[in-house]
Order: sequence, then C-alpha cells, then structure tokens
Amino acid sequence: MKQIQSSPQLKKLSAPSLTERAGGESVQNNQECFVQLWRKLERTRCLLGGQYKRFCIRNVLKSWFGYEATDDFIWEVCHLSEQEGWNELPLPSLYPLRHRELLRAIVAVRAGISFWKINLKALDAAYSIAFPNSTPINVNKKKK
Repeated sequence: MKQIQSSPQLKKLSAPSLTERAGGESVQNNQECFVQLWRKLERTRCLLGGQYKRFCIRNVLKSWFGYEATDDFIWEVCHLSEQEGWNELPLPSLYPLRHRELLRAIVAVRAGISFWKINLKALDAAYSIAFPNSTPINVNKKKK
C-alpha cells in the first residue's frame, strides 16, 4: 500500500489553529498584541458588515477563533466584559470603553490570567496607536 504524503494543498484544506488565526502569535498581555487586537477588531467590524452579519461579541469570537469559540468560551468572555453576546457593538473608534473591556476579557480567557492583571495602560496606549485620530482613552482621568 502507498503511504499518503502530506502536500501543501492538504495543509491549506485543514482548519487553521489559533496561532495561525491570530497572525502566528498567541494572545499575550503586551502592547504589541493589543495593537493587533484593536486593528483586528476594526477589520472584523468591516468584514461582518460586508457579510450583513451583526457586529456582536459572539460573531467576533466565532470569526477570530472558529471552532475554538465554544459556548462556554463565549459565555466566559461575555461574563467578564459584562456584556451580552448578541448585543450589537458600537464602532470601536467612537465608543472604545466597551471594546476595551471585551479585549481585556479575551486576553484574560485566552492567556489564562486574571481579568484584573491585564495591563490597562498598554491597552489604552495601543488604542491610541490603532486609532490615532480618535481621542485617547482616559485622557481626562485624574492622576493620584
């Protein structure tokens, strides 16, 4: 019997893993990853709009993680971000606080760290890099 050899065509047909979906990197708690996530969120909004699909947490997670976005994973992200999965999300560039909590929850769940240990300064700075023409998050916050 002949052995079936793996060809590049067969590799293309297989489902991509999480690291391939995330651009070759895993989700991490640093500014570079946060910039990629902010930009990916905006691209996903445009993609879902072009497909006439609702821009909600459930559809974002399903498009990012595919079959790995189980109901338990989606529930955990929604629970941490204190939002409902089917609710329509506003534009990330205009209403960033909901999206900041969403990205914070995604990183916490995927990286397996506490929701409260996410580097918010890096997340806010990444927003300013991803959306340079928008008002930075927490620009008027008082310093202690």
